[in-house]
Amino acid sequence: MAASRIVAMGHYQPSRVVTNDEIAQMVDTNDAWIRDRVGIVTRRIAADETVADMAAAAAGKALANSGLNASDIDMVVVATCTSVDRSPNVACRVAAKLGIHAPAAFDLNTACSGFAYALGTVDHAIRAGAARNAIVVGAEKLSDFTDWTDRSTCIIFADGAGAAVVSATADGEPAGIGPVVWGSAPEKSDAVRIEGWQPYITQEGQSVFRWATTALAPLALQACERAGVQPSELAAFVPHQANSRIIDGIVKRLNIPDAIISKDIAESGNTSAASIPLALSKLVERREVPAGAPVLLFGFGGGLTYAGQVVRCP
Repeated sequence: MAASRIVAMGHYQPSRVVTNDEIAQMVDTNDAWIRDRVGIVTRRIAADETVADMAAAAAGKALANSGLNASDIDMVVVATCTSVDRSPNVACRVAAKLGIHAPAAFDLNTACSGFAYALGTVDHAIRAGAARNAIVVGAEKLSDFTDWTDRSTCIIFADGAGAAVVSATADGEPAGIGPVVWGSAPEKSDAVRIEGWQPYITQEGQSVFRWATTALAPLALQACERAGVQPSELAAFVPHQANSRIIDGIVKRLNIPDAIISKDIAESGNTSAASIPLALSKLVERREVPAGAPVLLFGFGGGLTYAGQVVRCP
């Protein structure tokens, strides 16, 4: 049975940079407080770009970096919780923009854990022989659902997209994507919400913080165990970029002394399903992680859902 691996990454962020000082002109806050509480310095906010536009831009870069052609792709999966349009789905729009003919194409919504869920789903499809080359995208336009008068949320959320090209491994080649650890805490599902026809994001920040900093580290370690990788062997840890203090709280419970800890939240904000592929793509682009080195991905958030796996850096 074939396994799969990430071949290449790509990402896209809108050009508009919004600083903490600009946010402080909208609500009662300041730069020092935002940096201390959530670790964000700047975030990117889209203007006319849609979720599909950003997803296609990131996917196009990943495809160009992979050396494959559009005709090689037989599956497109987009993780998002912020597409305004119900149909056609974002995945079909990405396929159309990139000239991909007749792929399996679907969207997946587990909010902030979406990319890790989508990556696990594509890995399973490739292992089952249902696909050979896939594009996996996390893309969000959270600004469409942000109440810019609510200082508890408007300081956090942002827009962007990240994408990976995932391919079947050659015969005898080891797996490049480890077994996924995924699940949810549905009894806490009201902690993060986007509801109704004219919705704004609402969340119970302290409830999410306590859950993330206490419940998730053992699950991240389980992903390492299933992949046969010791935490101390990790070259990098790329968690969902929710809050720098949450990241620190999880890291304290992991034995990863030599791992690069991704904190792209400082310059990108919280981009939900886009945050992991966006951060990983930047690490790859800057060559901060050697090709083939083990990297732990772990997404968590709305639902409350979680998913993670160890991948080999492309």
